Amino acid sequence: MAVAWDDDPVVAAWPGLPPLDADVTADVCVVGLGASGLAAVQAATDRRLRVVGIDAGRVAAGAAGRNGGFLLGGPAKQLHACIDSWGAEPALWLYRETVAELDRLEDELPAVVRRVGSIRLAGLPGEPQSDAEAADRVAEAHDCALEQTALRANGLPVEEYSGPLGAGIYLPHDAAVNPARRAVEVAKRLVGASLYENTAARAIESGRVVTDRGVISAGVVIVAVDGHLETLLPQLAGHVRTTRLQMLGTAPVAAGRLPCPVYGRWGYDYAQQDADGRLYVGGGRDLFVDEEWTVDSEPTERVQSYIETVAARMAGEPVQVTHRWAASVGYTPDGRAICAQVMPGVVACGGYNGTGNLVGPVAARSALALALDGTAPSEAFNSRVNGSEAQL
Repeated sequence: MAVAWDDDPVVAAWPGLPPLDADVTADVCVVGLGASGLAAVQAATDRRLRVVGIDAGRVAAGAAGRNGGFLLGGPAKQLHACIDSWGAEPALWLYRETVAELDRLEDELPAVVRRVGSIRLAGLPGEPQSDAEAADRVAEAHDCALEQTALRANGLPVEEYSGPLGAGIYLPHDAAVNPARRAVEVAKRLVGASLYENTAARAIESGRVVTDRGVISAGVVIVAVDGHLETLLPQLAGHVRTTRLQMLGTAPVAAGRLPCPVYGRWGYDYAQQDADGRLYVGGGRDLFVDEEWTVDSEPTERVQSYIETVAARMAGEPVQVTHRWAASVGYTPDGRAICAQVMPGVVACGGYNGTGNLVGPVAARSALALALDGTAPSEAFNSRVNGSEAQL
């Protein structure tokens, strides 16, 4: 089945971009045209540089256009957990930068971004189905309280949530989006760059990118790829690892069931509902973790079957599945995204741990500043990839 997000009329009408058809020269080459790559292109064109951007498929054909469409402040881990493991300064910096990124995106695309907040539930909607689920819900409720305390202590908005979906916290500054529509709309605005679809990078070297359709010579190369990053740049093996995230779409259910993006069970399961009542639901990676460490991006029966149960609980009624899909993303050992120089003139960003919609653009702008200005990235990112750090 196709990706449900692509049913959007604007996405369906996207005419596409041409493939590269000759050797070219630029100041900056951006590899990957998802949310982070498009942000890097925009930042480079804002500096009046000559920019070439390429993608192996369509704009946002990978995870950038196939994710849950959550625009959440902060990194993948909850704020209190990041403060504990990274330190307060980098954790709070990234949280505030992602909120600023969301503000910017809302200003640029007000018809696309729905600033409706998000709900983190302790568990999933409905009664626990087992003693183990009940115990896990109690543990997660305690963690929601810790997150709420950390947010309030640092002046960040949060409210308790108790309603028909269950109990947890509500974060009013978050938002929802059709991720494929978001990427297409951003790409349409980038008139100052030369962008090419269906142009796969085969080799990345200092000063040039070899594709299957020509060679791009550029003083700076930004590799803005999440899944398969360690394949494109073997230097990153052990620092980032590709995994599969799976989703499905449903026929309409009761309108207004999900007032905003909802995630529960420690963030592993998630859903949003559009204005027509359709649900976009994902999750279950932790329950099938060994088989989901893969570069394969085809949905599987076992995970999809589990996600159907999540969809029914989110809907509060039986669901009819209309779409199934999967995407490759990158995970890192400590939850910090990669933003690092991997060879002279080549800077990579990726490894967003499943939440790259806002972290990705922040990382991409940091990558460009590192490449052009020598500005060291925040400690919220892993910028030291030549040492012997923890392996995945």
